[in-house]
Amino acid sequence: MPGNHQGGGPWGGGGGQGPWGRGPSGGGYPPPPDIEDLLRRGQERFRRLFPGKSNGTAGLGLAAAVVLLLWAANGIYRVGPDEQGVVLRFGKFIEVTEPGLHYRLPAPIGTSFTPKVTSENVVQIGFRSLGDQRERGTQKREVPEESQVLTGDENIVSIDASVVWDIKDAPSYLFNLRDQDGTVRVAAESVLREVIGQKLIQVVMTEGRGAIEEHIRTRLQSLLDEYQAGIRVKRVQLLAVDPPTDVVDAFNNVQRAKADRERLRNEAEAHRNSVIPIARGNAERLLQEAQAYREEIVNRAKGDSKRFLSVLGVYDQAKDVTRGRMYLETMEGVLHNSGKVLIDRSAQGVVPYLPLPEVKARRGAQIPEVSAAPQSGEQSKGAPQ
Repeated sequence: MPGNHQGGGPWGGGGGQGPWGRGPSGGGYPPPPDIEDLLRRGQERFRRLFPGKSNGTAGLGLAAAVVLLLWAANGIYRVGPDEQGVVLRFGKFIEVTEPGLHYRLPAPIGTSFTPKVTSENVVQIGFRSLGDQRERGTQKREVPEESQVLTGDENIVSIDASVVWDIKDAPSYLFNLRDQDGTVRVAAESVLREVIGQKLIQVVMTEGRGAIEEHIRTRLQSLLDEYQAGIRVKRVQLLAVDPPTDVVDAFNNVQRAKADRERLRNEAEAHRNSVIPIARGNAERLLQEAQAYREEIVNRAKGDSKRFLSVLGVYDQAKDVTRGRMYLETMEGVLHNSGKVLIDRSAQGVVPYLPLPEVKARRGAQIPEVSAAPQSGEQSKGAPQ
């Protein structure tokens, strides 16, 4: 049967044109190949290769050989650089293959899967990105039923978090979980609520976020290992931790009041640290001065008592001499800092009460003290002592 197509066919030809763009008469183009002639020539060549075979048996054998070859070639599969091959035989797991070309028994006896084990997958909690997650400024849609979490001090915070994971065990990942993304999201949300429910809101929103992220990652990994999910949790990020939108103004007022309280407390603490050391230093100085004064008075009293006892012992042995010595020492102490003028008793015409020290100071002249030994142990009459 020649390959001519009459009327409009799948090639859009009309008016008796065929698939090669010409009419039945040829129109100057070479005629199309005759399919029956090609098949006849193929059969003749096969007979020359196998002269003892009948035509029907040879055709069936050739067809069977071609089908068998195509079926066997179906067992070749390729594993990419970021993939692992998982081979099944009659639905049972057999082996894991590394990147490259491999062969398995063709379907339906053998099947293979090639999940991407190095690609990072992201699960979003509390929001959904509306564009490419890798682009900056991507718009997002909030999911309040996931984002609102109760803290340990009975406050509510709105948390946007992301969980980044990859495949660490391809067979477990393929056969132990039906919905991998959904399982990770539900498990991460459960662990997030568990961990946040044990923390204070101030810790969650400020200095405790890093420790909380690591705690969530560790707890989530342990939970997925219990499920034998074959998933490795690489990191957990708390992208936003804010109060709910309905109470954000009141929450900000409370935070400002707490900040003012902390500032005043710090100022009072600084004033306390500046005053107390000075007061302690002054108190210590007074204590040391009092201790020194006490030691001085006690030692002086002890010295006076010892001196008195020693004088008393000498007085018992020589009363007159001791009495005169005591008189002289007493007068020396009394008159030590007073001005004294001694006049010889033989001097004539000296006014007894002449203010010689004042005259000396007024004139600026130095008047030496005159010392004379009184005759017969008596001082001159009317001389000031």
